[in-house]
Amino acid sequence: MATITETATVQQITAEKDLSQYDFANLKPYVHPPETKADLPWSELVTLDLEDYDRPGGKERLAKQLEHAFYVKNYGLTQEQVDRQFTLAKHFFELPTEEKSKFECDYAAADYNGWRRPGRSVVVKAKDNVEIYNIPKFTDDFKGKYDQPDLLKAHLPEIETFQRALHSNVVLPLLRLFAIVLQLPDEEYLVRQHTYDKKSEDHFRYMIYHPRTEEEWKASKYGTKGGHTDLGTVTLLFRQPVAGLQILGEDGNWTWVSAQPGTITVNLADTISHLTGGWLKSSVHRVVAPPEDQREYNRTGLLYFARPHNDTKLLPITDSPLLEKAGVRPRFDKIVTVEEWVKAKQTLQLNPDIAAKRWAERGDGKVEVLAGFHDQKYKE
Repeated sequence: MATITETATVQQITAEKDLSQYDFANLKPYVHPPETKADLPWSELVTLDLEDYDRPGGKERLAKQLEHAFYVKNYGLTQEQVDRQFTLAKHFFELPTEEKSKFECDYAAADYNGWRRPGRSVVVKAKDNVEIYNIPKFTDDFKGKYDQPDLLKAHLPEIETFQRALHSNVVLPLLRLFAIVLQLPDEEYLVRQHTYDKKSEDHFRYMIYHPRTEEEWKASKYGTKGGHTDLGTVTLLFRQPVAGLQILGEDGNWTWVSAQPGTITVNLADTISHLTGGWLKSSVHRVVAPPEDQREYNRTGLLYFARPHNDTKLLPITDSPLLEKAGVRPRFDKIVTVEEWVKAKQTLQLNPDIAAKRWAERGDGKVEVLAGFHDQKYKE
């Protein structure tokens, strides 16, 4: 991604330009495609009502409902705020490739902030159809490091408000619920590892899956080879009516995640699993071909990825009687920090040639990511 090399800040640059053409009044609003009429095996996920969080006994009630994937509702953002972010995503992906390429990721450095062009990886015999734009936290560690297209410069304060709200209204309450589940004496234990202002690799994402021809879907095995876990603590996914997201259940079967109005889908991810010695499980998920009545549509997404501070050591929490009783062990051969973990996993994710070579080394469907910890291929 292009970096700002001049001394002027993003705010100064923005002030010098007339960005009124990017006012929402001048942007065609994003409209969600219609929901599928297909009869699909839907996941039975619980919904956590965050309005209950501050009520007497509310945290304890919510903690009992936690699973490796679930919905949350009443998270403190209006539908209008959500819709405006979808509109920005729509217009960003409609920018010319030449414009977007000015903000492209530094793949070799495993830096995922910025634009990731579609077609970088090959699944079976077909290039991927995924396009991504990642925005880091609005903190001093990232200030001035990345430039943004004028479309987004015009709305950076609103994007920051949205991103910070997700962190404070959803991520931090969930971390306190995890602390209750783990029987930690201090509910703030995980919160202190995930404060917004200290350096971490949290980011907000615009994402789009482009339509494919039937031949392209067939060549890619309809996305069934894409099972994976996310590398952070939790991933937040906003409602998207175009079906495609599936999760792998404990019974070994894939089920579809439905579009529930007014909710965010939450997936548990790898670092919370590392911090609990594997006791909390990452959600194994994939995005497959939509039902036939939705295949003509773009599948646009808003996501937030939460991660611990970069200097956090990925060792099992020692203050949990539950983990002590379970006898959990570290998942790495040596002490690994979040920063090291993120770089190792992103190197594989952003560099298909490196990934292909590393996956082929063992030939058993596993790859060593770092210090004895292996990723694996999942059931198709």
